[in-house]
Amino acid sequence: MAILKIQPVQSLDMPELALYLTLKRVEEHEQAGVVVAANSKTVKRLLASRHTVISALLTPEWLAKLEPQLRDRVEAELPVYVAEQKLLESITGYKMHQGALAVAKIPPLPDLETLLKQSSRPLLLAVVEGLASAENLGAVVRNCAAFGAHFLIVGETCGSPFQRRAVAASMGTIFEQPVVRVDSLLETLTALRARGVQCVAAHPQPGAKRLSAMDLRGDCCLVFGTEGPGLTPPVLAACSDAVEIPMPSYMNSLNVATATGIFLYEATRQRQ
Repeated sequence: MAILKIQPVQSLDMPELALYLTLKRVEEHEQAGVVVAANSKTVKRLLASRHTVISALLTPEWLAKLEPQLRDRVEAELPVYVAEQKLLESITGYKMHQGALAVAKIPPLPDLETLLKQSSRPLLLAVVEGLASAENLGAVVRNCAAFGAHFLIVGETCGSPFQRRAVAASMGTIFEQPVVRVDSLLETLTALRARGVQCVAAHPQPGAKRLSAMDLRGDCCLVFGTEGPGLTPPVLAACSDAVEIPMPSYMNSLNVATATGIFLYEATRQRQ
């Protein structure tokens, strides 16, 4: 049980609050190895996770709501800074409807082999290539959690799923959903296929199969690229099948987060 070091805050000039004042400078957070949960839902999921919490910045109302969860943490001491709503709003520059923020350490991500050994069969994996949008990446993480993907593989050309906007878009599920980052997506897909994992590219093209015609009940890995260009030719060639979601001819693509949800739902539906 954590001992809470509750400290009222009248000014944001304290050095201990520096990380809360740099919400838009994500590079600084990554260099420091920290992640910021910037709304009540993500803070709740963070407190329920095994991630090491560094501190929390709350309004008095949110302190009252979260105090039991804070005290249940495993940290020996947990600094909790308490400020009024208007002071917190000066951090974001806009009116906040929630007054709860927290900082945690980004944990070391597991490696691919460890996750494969820990996962039940049949496998259901998702892969993303080239996702620069933190919001899209966070939404993909949320879809993986919602539809039971064993883990998400983030390619070397993607942003970090621990960026603040990605964490918010995931609704905090990044604190629960296993994620692995790989140095070579091409090598990873090749290795998965060598293990008998069906690698399915979500990529509309001439000759692509319809999603509803695919058998996704065995070990499979669903591979997604960016909207527009889609997957790069080498990654597409490394997949066993190219599959599309049927839609009218004047529509040729969907937002990657939407497509991820549709593909994962179909795989889950078939397995049920």
